[in-house]
Amino acid sequence: MQAIERLSARSKCRGLDMRKQSALTFLPIAILILTPNALCTHAQSAQSSNASDPTEIVWRMVAQNQTRAQQLNYFTSQRHYHIEFHGLGRSMSADMHAQVIYTAGSGKTFHVIDESGSHLLLNHVLMKLLETEQEDSRQQKAALTPFNYNFTFDTQTNEDGRLLYVFSVEPKVKNKLLYRGKIWIDANDFAVVRVEAEPAENPSWWIKSTQIHHRYEKIGEFWVPQTNRSESKVRFGGTALLTIDYGSYAFAKPDAPPTESSIASSESSPPL
Repeated sequence: MQAIERLSARSKCRGLDMRKQSALTFLPIAILILTPNALCTHAQSAQSSNASDPTEIVWRMVAQNQTRAQQLNYFTSQRHYHIEFHGLGRSMSADMHAQVIYTAGSGKTFHVIDESGSHLLLNHVLMKLLETEQEDSRQQKAALTPFNYNFTFDTQTNEDGRLLYVFSVEPKVKNKLLYRGKIWIDANDFAVVRVEAEPAENPSWWIKSTQIHHRYEKIGEFWVPQTNRSESKVRFGGTALLTIDYGSYAFAKPDAPPTESSIASSESSPPL
C-alpha cells in the first residue's frame, strides 16, 4: 500500500492542451461535501419526534451525530472509485481501490491499494479527492448543523418500511464543501439516509453544474455511506461521472479481539 502523500512525487501528465487540462483538473471535487461529519451516525434509538416541529427533528439529528462522535472510535473500509470523462475531444476513465482508516481524534488516513486508467484523472481528481477528505476529517468545517445550514421541512414519506422526514437545506456560510438540496432523515434513528444536492459553491469555473446522489445504509449500530454518484457538466462540453462504492466496514481495531457487535459488513457490498 502507498499513502496518498506520494502524489507530490508523481510526474506531470502531458498530451492535453492547457484548456483541457485545467478543465479536467477540477472535476467533481464537490463530492467531498458529503463525506465529513455525517460519515457515521450512531443509530441509537431515540424518542419519537413530532413532525409538526421541524426544529426538534433537526436538533435530534445533530444530537445523534454528537453521539456518533463520542462512540465511534475506529473504523476501516475499502472503497472503489470509478470516474469517466467524455468530452473535449476525448474519453477517458480511471479506477482506484483505497483503504480508509478512521481513528477518533486523528481523522482519516487513506492508502491506495491499486489503480488503473488515466493518469490525469488519477492524479488530479481521485488523489485530490482523497487528500481533501483526509484534511477535512480533521478540521470538520462542513457539519450538517443549524450553524452551517438553514433547514426547511418539506414533507414526510415512507420508503422501504421506514418513516422519513424530508428537508431542504441551504448553506448559511460560504464554504466549498457545503451543498444545497434535500436530505432524508430516518424518523427512528434521526440519521441522514439520503442526500440529493448540488454544490453551494461551484468548485471550479470550468464546471457548469454538478448533481450529487448519496445514500447511507445501516450496518450494525451505525449509519455509514453506501454509494455516491456525482455527475458534472463541463462548461465547454463534456460530462464527468464519479461513482464511489464504500464497500464493507470493520469497527474493531486489528489488535482488538473481534466480537459479534463490533464487526459488521454490508451483505450488499461486493468483495473487492
